[in-house]
Amino acid sequence: MRELSLNVMDVAQNSVRAEASLVTITVTESDKDDFLTISIEDNGCGMTEEQVASVIDPFFTTRTTRKVGLGVPLFKMSAEQTGGSFSIKSEVGRGTVTTASYVKSHVDMTPLGDINSTIAILIRCNPDIDFVFVHTTDNGSFTLDTRELREVLGDVSLDTPDVVDWITEFLKEQTEIIYGGV
Repeated sequence: MRELSLNVMDVAQNSVRAEASLVTITVTESDKDDFLTISIEDNGCGMTEEQVASVIDPFFTTRTTRKVGLGVPLFKMSAEQTGGSFSIKSEVGRGTVTTASYVKSHVDMTPLGDINSTIAILIRCNPDIDFVFVHTTDNGSFTLDTRELREVLGDVSLDTPDVVDWITEFLKEQTEIIYGGV
């Protein structure tokens, strides 16, 4: 994949298919310390040890619509090709944590891409699932937690156009702040 945000989308969609009610996506990056770490954690059905071992195999998929599953293997490869690391920890009935760590200055570093659009799309397309997005840089951190939005919005769905617009603008503004802009 040409952007890591697309890997995040793929793994988060796996969480949705695993019937997660909460998906936490954490992006931590430091130019000073030369790393980027992406973690996707869910409270879905989890996987057995055998499934965890198989999920990095591109010829393994639980989907019936195709015979290969390239998302996780490509995510793993993108981290390891920079000298970084990759791990999946899962427990049946409790959920899964997928973590990819990168060396940012490595020549093979894939760009993060438009992570804000990825988060907004995940929320818009899965309005009944809660998402927590935490993004941290050398300049600061912000969190978007849909559980907090639900408290304020009451019966208004997260896929309502005005809510989607607000989420998009919030992500943009907060990202500018943590990248040293505004």
